[in-house]
Amino acid sequence: MGYIRFLIDNRLFLLAGFLLSFTSSYGQTFFIGIFAGDIMRAFDLTDGQWGMLYTLSTSASAVAMIWAGALCDSFRVRSLSLWIMVLLAVACLGMTTVGGSLLLALVVFALRFLGQGMLSQIAYVAMARWFVAARGRAISLAAMGFSAGQAVLPVSFVALLALLDWRMLWAIAALLIITTIPIIQRLLRQERTPQSMAESSHSLGMKGRHWSRSDMLRHPLFYLFIPAMIGPAAWGTALFFQQVHLTEVKGWSLVSFVALLPIYTMSAIAFTVVAGWAVDRFGVKWVVPFQMIPFAIAFAVLAVAQTIPVAGLGLVIFGVGQGIQSTATAAFWATFYGTRHLGSIKSAAAALMVFGSAIGPGLTGFLIDYGIDFPRQMVPISLFYLCGALLACLGTLRYHRDLPNAPA
Repeated sequence: MGYIRFLIDNRLFLLAGFLLSFTSSYGQTFFIGIFAGDIMRAFDLTDGQWGMLYTLSTSASAVAMIWAGALCDSFRVRSLSLWIMVLLAVACLGMTTVGGSLLLALVVFALRFLGQGMLSQIAYVAMARWFVAARGRAISLAAMGFSAGQAVLPVSFVALLALLDWRMLWAIAALLIITTIPIIQRLLRQERTPQSMAESSHSLGMKGRHWSRSDMLRHPLFYLFIPAMIGPAAWGTALFFQQVHLTEVKGWSLVSFVALLPIYTMSAIAFTVVAGWAVDRFGVKWVVPFQMIPFAIAFAVLAVAQTIPVAGLGLVIFGVGQGIQSTATAAFWATFYGTRHLGSIKSAAAALMVFGSAIGPGLTGFLIDYGIDFPRQMVPISLFYLCGALLACLGTLRYHRDLPNAPA
């Protein structure tokens, strides 16, 4: 009953976070990746060339996030999200008319920066700042928007590809974004502004203080956590970016593989809820070190999978990691570094994650062009996840003692 009451009392803010996260889907790789074959044919690109273009555009968006992500500390979610969503719709329309590789790179940059970068940043920072005792649950509910996008959009748009030109589908995406804007604006009519929040509404980080971004960058925990930030972004992005290639190598149809995404999403949603409860019940310090383990197992399973059902098992396990990671990572920054400068702090973390998502497609595409197909790359990727889990565990075990009210 307490959870139901939480949902009812905070329904406007929670639904806004869900919709912001859902709308970020149009700039996420799982959505852009379904058009990979059409884009490469239209622009005469190889896997490596398309991957490099995607890497450069996403890397540029990571750099932009270092500055733009800090805007969450100064502007209301209602006003900032309005402009970001309008620009994202324009970027989607740009995909319908782009005629050259240079302009394609610019449009991909806009999609990645505005969708994957800024809308995700706004959603998670808002949840972490607005909620303290129920931070894990709030973030998990917002993260469900991302999972819902993965469940609904790829299946729907792959089906529409059989009926409509791929460019026309980007116009439909722009229309969907525009129709979402007034809903979010109405939900956030009574939103608090960062400047108007009372001092008591801020929660403190390690050593009972508010950490700035420069403070965080001088602290060892940030560097121990880098593989845990880059790994899921890099290789999770690569998984969906290379889905056309993966299905060709494995001998599966793209439709059959995409049809697995709903079960992956159900797994992600279930463990998003579990992770939110665990963060609130036990503390993020006991959750975040384990988020990398399911990713490692999932890539090992996908590496050896020969049939669609086994691939489905791999995606279910991947969804477990996605659910934990989407909740625990967002709560981690607020818990360990405080919330006063959370937008600035998380912008640095978001830039690393976006940069990670740039590395994955470019590196895997390069290796594919040189004869190392994606399934053969999956075992080293699995080992990377295990190393990241070890470093995150060492960091949180060492520094959780500096948290307020931590046991002596």
